[in-house]
Amino acid sequence: MSASIPLAFVHHSLDDLVRRRLRQWPQRPPGALETSKQRGTWMRARPGEADTTAYPFLKLPGSNRLRTVPDGLWLHFSHDPTDAYADILCIEACSTLQNLLDKRSRFAPSTTSLLAVCPVTWLTAPVQSGDTLPRWKQIRLLRAEPTQPLVLPVRDVRVLYGLKSRQYDGFARHQMPQPHEYFCPMDALIDEQGASNPAMQALISRASGAANFMLLP
Repeated sequence: MSASIPLAFVHHSLDDLVRRRLRQWPQRPPGALETSKQRGTWMRARPGEADTTAYPFLKLPGSNRLRTVPDGLWLHFSHDPTDAYADILCIEACSTLQNLLDKRSRFAPSTTSLLAVCPVTWLTAPVQSGDTLPRWKQIRLLRAEPTQPLVLPVRDVRVLYGLKSRQYDGFARHQMPQPHEYFCPMDALIDEQGASNPAMQALISRASGAANFMLLP
């Protein structure tokens, strides 16, 4: 009789697979709208291309230990250095309902401000190997090469949760998401062509502040 596979190993393997697929997604989230609400620069912060570089993370002010590190994290940087902020699109793969509840709690509405922290090594590195232009020059918020992390208040939060099929069906039938929450089957995240899936692009296009307005000025 073959030995059973530990549940933790299955969850870890699924997370790794999702991250490998998300590395194939572009710097701008697939389907993200180009509107006057977001005229800055999009960049994929997580997952990174290599394990040797420090990548951006989320935290609460005054907390140096408790960090939120989503499976996928895209940052939209404001275009005006005098009004610096970031919008975030997070992607979380949830192997169990308990995992979903835990991750939802991290992004629940709060009276405190969420911060996006971009390490210096990430800012000074190019977007991909072979490029010569460092990220900080593309972001447009910085006027000189950074010597310390860029810490930005988060203006807008959108989170896409991937659920296994049975859990996704049950949640879609019986639960209501929060305004910042979006859901998809896990299969859509582990699909090699996930970024070009029209349904995924349409979902992410709705994960935008512009989608809340009838018309934009």
